[in-house]
Amino acid sequence: MEIRLKEIRVKRGISQLKLAMDLNVNQNSISRYESGLREPDYNTLIKIADYFKVSIDYLLYRTENPKINK
Repeated sequence: MEIRLKEIRVKRGISQLKLAMDLNVNQNSISRYESGLREPDYNTLIKIADYFKVSIDYLLYRTENPKINK
């Protein structure tokens, strides 16, 4: 499962280290998520979506619309 993490992170000017600290995960995990070597668990996927205020579908490349449908 590839996620759209690096694209969003770089676009917003956030370093891997800052994101890792803000999400309370290891910086190596962020790097591995971005390279596709590791997949985030459901809770981490939700944290990432909430952090960037985008939908999980957007993170997972299921849509090009980043808006959250509530």
